[in-house]
Amino acid sequence: MAIDYGRLRTLIARRLVSALRRDGFALDRQSGAHRHHLHPDGRRVTVSFHHPGQAFALKTLKTMIELQARRSEADLRRLALLK
Repeated sequence: MAIDYGRLRTLIARRLVSALRRDGFALDRQSGAHRHHLHPDGRRVTVSFHHPGQAFALKTLKTMIELQARRSEADLRRLALLK
């Protein structure tokens, strides 16, 4: 099932990083405003953390969630990012 990114329109960096931590990702390193989170299985997610309370563009969210973290809609529900 495809993820409805319209429902994630207000997802902010602070909340995404919190969900990544709950999912097993840990901060690996930081380069400027980009935080690189690493999962024990080798997946890496780069989060642009310019302003912790600023919402992401939908294309940026799709890249981080689907391509980098490889998460599905069920995973987002489990992490309380979708209701």
